[in-house]
Amino acid sequence: MILKDEIFPIGQITKAHGLKGELSFTTNSTILEDVEVPFVILEPEGLLVPFYIESVRMKTDTTGLLKLERVDTEEQASEYAGLTIYLPNMFLDEIEDAEIETEYFVGFEVTDEEKGSIGRVKAVDQSTANALFVVETESGEVLIPVAEEYITGIDHDRKIISLKLPEGLLDL
Repeated sequence: MILKDEIFPIGQITKAHGLKGELSFTTNSTILEDVEVPFVILEPEGLLVPFYIESVRMKTDTTGLLKLERVDTEEQASEYAGLTIYLPNMFLDEIEDAEIETEYFVGFEVTDEEKGSIGRVKAVDQSTANALFVVETESGEVLIPVAEEYITGIDHDRKIISLKLPEGLLDL
């Protein structure tokens, strides 16, 4: 059985493409074209299931076409529209931290170089131009911009994001 803490998201299936079971997808990662990845994990009906890859074709930097084994018709492919594409954590070393989907960090502890532990990422708010970590603290929720310039380290094993936040950001 595959558990959520054993995987990380790399993109999302947007729709079926063509009549032979191809899937259009979006991603911020180049891992599917840079590394020989034998399978992806999808979550149809709430169960994490591995699907072996037949082929991957990138159309742009952020979109591509994915053909999975045993998905051979448009009808079958359309059942997977809207699902998140996951990979096992063993591929984390193969991608840049900036390529990881922000939802992966839900549940991570957030620490600041000056203030120490801040709290845990409860959600990611993507309703604004810049994504925000919604962090549950002892005194309530705080919003922290998801920005590379603030992130000083990520410990995937211990699930900790280390930050160096600007003075006063947590007081907003």
